[in-house]
Amino acid sequence: MKTEIKFKPGFAVVHVKLQPGETITAESDAMASMSSHLQIKTKFNGGFFRGLIKKFFGSESLFINDFTCPINGKEAELVLTQPTPGDIWELELNNSSFFLQPGAYIAHSGNVTLGVKWAGIGSWINKEGLFKLEVKGTGKVFFGAYGCIIKRKVTGDFIVDSGHLVGYSKGITMSMGLAGGIFSSFFGGEGIVSRLKGDGEIYLQTRNLSALATLTNKYL
Repeated sequence: MKTEIKFKPGFAVVHVKLQPGETITAESDAMASMSSHLQIKTKFNGGFFRGLIKKFFGSESLFINDFTCPINGKEAELVLTQPTPGDIWELELNNSSFFLQPGAYIAHSGNVTLGVKWAGIGSWINKEGLFKLEVKGTGKVFFGAYGCIIKRKVTGDFIVDSGHLVGYSKGITMSMGLAGGIFSSFFGGEGIVSRLKGDGEIYLQTRNLSALATLTNKYL
């Protein structure tokens, strides 16, 4: 299987070339185009009950699709995208796990499983969701976000504004807090933020979809 992310960072898509017998799994609405002989199998996202949790608390689809190139067929092409304009990254898992914020997951290949973990009340208050998506195993994971995605190494403490955290490694813990003092936090416009702590990698998005919605709502 060959994968390539094109048109980064503003309008990124994942271009996939599947050899006979190969399969890639993606969100139910991620397919933009594909070869006509590709086979599609739809299934619950991690089972019925886990799928419901991911849909209603994790902003993920209830269903996911397996795209398989027939064994007796020829090479097939598939283009995957995301609902909002922005960046897409590829993450290589090697018997490891990674946490993604609601709505970031696009697709995966290999021996990767999708699960949900309790994120905490603080995460919900900070508009990051009650649950976080855990991708675990060995294989490739594709995730996206609104705006450009930035990878950063964290050692110790780090602060991220609400709506800008896309994903983080297992060595990072997240809690809710104020950007500064009470006066500067609320009257300075920063308010409640995500306080990250630990040793690992994080991915940030340069734009905030909630902020865009607030801005456009003024003109509707």
